[in-house]
Amino acid sequence: MFLQNYLSVLIFLGAGAGLGVILIVVGLLLAPHKPDEEKLSPYECGFEAFEDTRMRFDVRYYLVAILFIIFDLEIAFLFPWAVAIQNIGMLGLLAMAVFLLVLIAGFVYEWKRGALEWE
Repeated sequence: MFLQNYLSVLIFLGAGAGLGVILIVVGLLLAPHKPDEEKLSPYECGFEAFEDTRMRFDVRYYLVAILFIIFDLEIAFLFPWAVAIQNIGMLGLLAMAVFLLVLIAGFVYEWKRGALEWE
């Protein structure tokens, strides 16, 4: 009785695993086995790289990327708040005001420190 409830799930998992194995085997059997020199090269774009791939990036690039991710994630919290604004009342409005003040303070701090400037 207990396994009867899960029979459809087991059938679905078995069918998915079987289909996956069949597709892998068919791909291995029908795939061309004669890769040319271009396909075996480190870069498949058709030409050699212009310079060393391990060149250094400026730290400011990473700093701007991290700041973008931080502020982007913080702004993402505004969407659920905007959807539920009718239900959360004055306490929710005050909480979001504090959140936005902290966000703006962080943004102004980064701006004043010159982290957003690209020289």
